[in-house]
Amino acid sequence: MNIAAVVLAGGLGSRLWPRGTDKQPKQFTHVLGDGTMIQNTVMRLLPFVSADNLWVVTTAELAPHVYEQLPLVAPQHVLTEPFGRNTGPSIALAATMLKHHLGEDAVMVVLPSDHMITNVREFQATLERACTAAAQADAIVTIGVMPTRAETGYGYIQVGDAANIALPDMDGAVHKVITFAEKPDHETAQRFMDAGDFVWNAGIFVARVGVILKAVTDHLPDHAPLFAQLSRHIGTDRYEHTLDTIFRQIRSVSFDVGVMERAKNVLVVDGSFGWSDVGTWDELYRLSMKDGRNNVVEGNVVTLRTNNCMITSNSGRLVGVVGLENLVIVDTEHALMICKRGKTEQVHDLIDLIRRRHIGNFKG
Repeated sequence: MNIAAVVLAGGLGSRLWPRGTDKQPKQFTHVLGDGTMIQNTVMRLLPFVSADNLWVVTTAELAPHVYEQLPLVAPQHVLTEPFGRNTGPSIALAATMLKHHLGEDAVMVVLPSDHMITNVREFQATLERACTAAAQADAIVTIGVMPTRAETGYGYIQVGDAANIALPDMDGAVHKVITFAEKPDHETAQRFMDAGDFVWNAGIFVARVGVILKAVTDHLPDHAPLFAQLSRHIGTDRYEHTLDTIFRQIRSVSFDVGVMERAKNVLVVDGSFGWSDVGTWDELYRLSMKDGRNNVVEGNVVTLRTNNCMITSNSGRLVGVVGLENLVIVDTEHALMICKRGKTEQVHDLIDLIRRRHIGNFKG
């Protein structure tokens, strides 16, 4: 089985502002662990996927970060979009390129660059099951993570009957997908938990290249002819011009909304590894080690009579905090952000306001 991994690295990641900015989104920063998020993503793919079959999709503005942080990825395997158009076009571009280089029967694993995963051995075993299923079925295979709480920040997948897929010693490991559910409110998330047939959507897609391209043709019919046109120019001096022209014509759409929620041939494999999309400072606080006062403290920070806070500084300034509770304080050389814990999902709204008012140097 010929397997290629496609890492999506074009997102802006503004929910972790001001650590993540337009010019250096969260996937290129140190959040937890030794490396940056994208470095950790690639390292846990090895040796399951050979370095020769690693691909990254990013934007022209962010490509220098990829070259710097991922020297083991061949420069020609860094697929550079002129500008972001969400994950639908990104995956269509990757499938078009992989068809040219590897053929329609190659299995492609598409995954985000900014998620956190623990128990790498179980993650790789789950990927192997998903790839085996994708090689057998004319279907897109997703990975669902068993929920541990009524989480409102994740999408969900409703799991149906077992699929007729033969996996060694893993009967019933692959199921049909009944439906996808967007991020729910707390009451709905609790109903999902109580029902027992919902899993978290980890945002990982596995399928043969030809299956992905057919799904684009079926569900994104305005996109498919444009990428078919691009395929004729791969390796020629017309490629860059054609790519730029295409991206100015196509609409922005996520692969989840444009394809996955419409497709009928979708399967799900259970994953029992630890997973988080690290989408908010609240989630990062939950994942981080705390001190005796339940604080997460990073950098040049001194606290006094402070409890249940996350205080992080990489600005070089001394940050002193006295008598505070339940706050997130993030200090960088470009900006200072203070937010009540439990409200950090609203940082995204704050960034929208900053952009509209052209305040400060958000791009950082």
